[in-house]
Amino acid sequence: MSRAYAFYPGCTLHSTGVEYGVSARAVCRALGVELVEIEDWNCCGASSAHSLGGELADALPARNILLAQPQARDIAIPCAACYGRLSSADRRLREDEAFRRQMEEITGREYAGAARPRALLDILTSDFPPEELRARLRRPLAGLQPVSYYGCLLLRPPQIAGGWDDTEHPVKLDRLLGLLGAEPRPWTYATDCCGASMTLNRGDIVARLVGRLVDAAEDAGANCIVTACPLCQANLDGRQGRRPQPMPVFYVTELLGLAMGLEEVIGLFGRHIVDPRPLLRRLGLLP
Repeated sequence: MSRAYAFYPGCTLHSTGVEYGVSARAVCRALGVELVEIEDWNCCGASSAHSLGGELADALPARNILLAQPQARDIAIPCAACYGRLSSADRRLREDEAFRRQMEEITGREYAGAARPRALLDILTSDFPPEELRARLRRPLAGLQPVSYYGCLLLRPPQIAGGWDDTEHPVKLDRLLGLLGAEPRPWTYATDCCGASMTLNRGDIVARLVGRLVDAAEDAGANCIVTACPLCQANLDGRQGRRPQPMPVFYVTELLGLAMGLEEVIGLFGRHIVDPRPLLRRLGLLP
C-alpha cells in the first residue's frame, strides 16, 4: 500500500537531532512511505519567535503550511515543538480571515486546509495496522524495558496538538513499543516537562528536572527512555551529569529501525551521548 505525506523536517533534524531525521526517513522508506519535503521550508520559530508573541510567531509556521498546500497531503512533522507551532498556525489560518488573507498575499498561495499538520508519531501509530508493522519486524526487542516519554509539547495544548492520544495518560507509544517486542514499563511522568527550553540559561533547573525523570524511570524498572521529541532526547541524553549508570535515551524511530533490521539506523547509536550499545549488546540486540 502506497502512502505519501508532505514532510516538514524542521531545523533540529539538521543539527542536534540528525539521528531522528535519518531514522525517520529510513523507517518510512522501509514502510513504503514517501516523504515529500516542503520546498523552501523555513524555521517554525519554536523556542524563539513564539516566546515573543506577535505576528512572527504564527507567520513563520503559517508560511510552511501554505507552501505545502499544493501537495494536498497531511504534513508529517517529527519534532514536537514544530508540530505544536504548525498546528497553532493552522488553527489561526482556519479561524482568522484577516491573517489568512495576509499570509496568502505574502506567499502567493491559497489556503485550502488541504495540508493538515500531524505528528510523525501519530502517523506511525494511527495509519499502520499492527499486523502491517509486525510483518516488517526482523529483530524483536526482547528484554528492552522502556518508559515512553512524550514530553510536554507533543499533546499540548489539547485543543491544538491533542486528539490523537490521551493528553494526560497517553498509550499509543507504549502499544507501538510492545508491538516491537519490548516490555514498556508503567510510569506517571510521560508528559512531564524536561526543561529543554531552559537548557541554555537555567542549567540548574534543567538538571533537576532531568534527574527527576531518570530517577522515576529507574524506579519504574526501565532500562531506557524512548521519545519522539528531539528537544527532549537531546536534553535527557546530554544532561544526566555524573550518574554512575546513565540511562540510554532512544528516538522511537531508532527502535523501529532496529527491530526492522535497518543497518543505516543501527549505525546511529554511536552518536548518542549516553552510549546505548552496551545495553543492546547485553540483550542480544546488537552483535
